[in-house]
Amino acid sequence: MKRGIVWFRNDLRITDNEALSRAAEKCDEILPVYIFDNTYLKTERYGSIKFGARRIQFILQSLNDLRSSLGRLGAGFRVEVGKAHEVLEQIAETFEATEIFAQKEAMKEELEQQELVSGLTNCSTHFFHGHSLYHPDDIPFDIQSVPDIFSNFRKKCEKMAEVRPIFGIPQSLKSPEGYGNETPSLQELGFEKKPIHQKAAIHFKGGEREARKRLEHYFWSTENLSTYKYTRNGLLGIDYSSKFSAWLSAGCISPRMIFSEVKNYEKSIKKNSSTYWLLFELIWRDYFRYVGMKYGNELFYPGGIRNEKPFHKTDQRKLHAWKDGETGIPFIDANMKELNQTGFMSNRGRQNVASYLVKDLKQDWRFGAAYFEQELIDYDVTSNWGNWAYVAGVGNDPRENRYFNIISQASRYDEKGEYVKHWLPLLEGIPKEQIHKPWELSGGQKSKYGLHGTVYAKPVFFNSKW
Repeated sequence: MKRGIVWFRNDLRITDNEALSRAAEKCDEILPVYIFDNTYLKTERYGSIKFGARRIQFILQSLNDLRSSLGRLGAGFRVEVGKAHEVLEQIAETFEATEIFAQKEAMKEELEQQELVSGLTNCSTHFFHGHSLYHPDDIPFDIQSVPDIFSNFRKKCEKMAEVRPIFGIPQSLKSPEGYGNETPSLQELGFEKKPIHQKAAIHFKGGEREARKRLEHYFWSTENLSTYKYTRNGLLGIDYSSKFSAWLSAGCISPRMIFSEVKNYEKSIKKNSSTYWLLFELIWRDYFRYVGMKYGNELFYPGGIRNEKPFHKTDQRKLHAWKDGETGIPFIDANMKELNQTGFMSNRGRQNVASYLVKDLKQDWRFGAAYFEQELIDYDVTSNWGNWAYVAGVGNDPRENRYFNIISQASRYDEKGEYVKHWLPLLEGIPKEQIHKPWELSGGQKSKYGLHGTVYAKPVFFNSKW
């Protein structure tokens, strides 16, 4: 009787899960487990914690969905809290498991976990790549030769690399009798529930089935994929973009599954620049992962992978005004209100609030990246830190001194001020000519739209760039 542990990490699905498939092929019984590493649950850096309550809640929902899927196939499931190598060693000893199967991760903290697990003397370990579109063995570079410019990476991968076929769902699974436990609650993990604001564009719910429902809706029910390229910079609503990011980050769906569905869509519905552009964005996601693999911890340095000398100030007053959405710049404040009250922000919003923090407020970019790590439901380590470094001018942006003119951006992407008024309703009725201009804040008054907000008093001009 051969038993193997399947250690789920950021791959909370049964479809296209190589670790699960290989374990099912090789072992008579499997022991699926997910581990909340308590070393990281409440870790603080740059004034923020690594996990926010909304992301934890999304993961818990995903785990319950995974438990249900594994149960239908015949397997039990455990969710544990502790150090990964200690938990896995205990399970191996208790159930006489001799192998561990898991997804391979890319960055230092996860690699340190893998190294400790690989050092267990009673089990052989098998790690598989499943978080990227292109397998590392298939890209036309070794990791240390990954280009520092995205377009060079993309063009060569599109020309020379193939996306591997997806792994199917195992036909059946088996676990030892009595194997399993309950998923801990949010409160048991030390978090208080944070509701999603009723104005949220989308109420993310974790799980592979929810991911597939979203894909079915965006591709097949509405055919919104056909216009993705032209709507992706939207700000309001559920369907201006795919919104796959939360499920991708937790591994409820794989990028290869999305790629496969895009190809099916192109054959049966339409192939155009929009279907290509969704794949383009998946390649961007891959790129940041490979950059992280190439540079490791340098991705988190003040000067990033360029070893530049960045703005390196910390003004707590400015930082908290940015976090709370109380800067007096409506477009910035609206985006930060959305983040704080929903755990989500559009791509266009993320670029602007990041640029504003670094280029206008001249704050250390890492404080912004860490705050996103805390608040975003769809947080992905390399995408988040890579994009922040890019905007801060210490990453992979080939253009020096890129600057987002916030007022111009707001006027272009929120021409009528609908997005700003959605999250800052006190500005309802303000003429569109004034709504995106900087506003003076009157202190000491509670607003109706914010957590700690102050009231917009009058428009002012205080930055010569505007």
